[in-house]
Amino acid sequence: MALVATAFLAAACSLPRGAALQSEVLRESRAEIPSFQVVSVTRANMSAIASWPRTGWESGYSWPKTQNGSNSNIIHTGDRVDITIWDNQENSLLTNEAEKSTVLSGVEVGPNGAIFVPYVDEVYIRGLTPAGARARVQAELEQIVPSAQVLLSLTQGRANSVEAVGGVAAPGSFPMPSRNYKVLGLLADAGGISQSLRNPRVRLIRGGTTYQISADALLEGGAYNALLRAGDTVVVQEDDHSFTALGASGTEDLIYFPKDDLAALEAISLMGGLSDSRADPKGVLVLREYDVRHLRSDGNAPNMQQVVFTFDLTSADGLFAARKFLIHPGDTVLATESPVTQAETIFGLVGSAFGLTRQVATVTN
Repeated sequence: MALVATAFLAAACSLPRGAALQSEVLRESRAEIPSFQVVSVTRANMSAIASWPRTGWESGYSWPKTQNGSNSNIIHTGDRVDITIWDNQENSLLTNEAEKSTVLSGVEVGPNGAIFVPYVDEVYIRGLTPAGARARVQAELEQIVPSAQVLLSLTQGRANSVEAVGGVAAPGSFPMPSRNYKVLGLLADAGGISQSLRNPRVRLIRGGTTYQISADALLEGGAYNALLRAGDTVVVQEDDHSFTALGASGTEDLIYFPKDDLAALEAISLMGGLSDSRADPKGVLVLREYDVRHLRSDGNAPNMQQVVFTFDLTSADGLFAARKFLIHPGDTVLATESPVTQAETIFGLVGSAFGLTRQVATVTN
């Protein structure tokens, strides 16, 4: 009987489990030269941890602050202008007796920034406002037709437009109504951000530079309502940042961020919570990897690239710390197995072993 119990106890040590024990994961940290750092997260050190570098987010992205532009527009190459010229002289070069005005429709601004006006030749208007272009055309005409008066209207071309691409109800190219056209105005003209997107992010592509911001941050105030420039492209996309959920939780999967700032307790909720029968609430771990340039030895940053943060969710201190601790994209949240569960399994096996032994002894007798 003792031999049978010993055999079951030995086998119980390698019983199949859905997650590791916390002691197993952290065993190497007690080595003489550990390969990772272990940080027990409490309210006392939470403020210091919060100042550590944020990983998983694109450090090259930023977003321009709002500013005000002119309510007039600027003429670009490819724009078209309609020019109406009035002249009340009887022998006018531009009009006849029946009509005292003539219309030049759809005159395109050429690559050199000029338009052609009869009897004047080229008039350079690129970079001017419509009012400034009208004044220049009239000044050129007055040299040959002193009494001429000019009306000029602008139809913008592709180079004087911005584009909304994807993630909006009506994507397309939108002429800039003025130099005071802003991102929120463009999104409104494009029908608004699609409601089906998870944590949408807005990207502004300007030349060779890309800016990025979450839609929530953009919409929460006017500070980030960036001024657009001709040729800008705005793209709205679903956020693809995620963390990995493993262990004794409701789900083991790649979980996408529903918002930018995701606390550890919120992440556990997204994981389906901790398994009542398996999980160790004293052994919730967050595994994170830092860049070598982030390392420091003064406590204001991690001192090793790989860090394991530990949480004790059985205490108020641990729960409050988990409410403040932010999960980063690329983190792994591991709910370790409870040692009590393993002990119960072992005792159950031992009990079964003794019961089986008694049955064998009875049959033998």
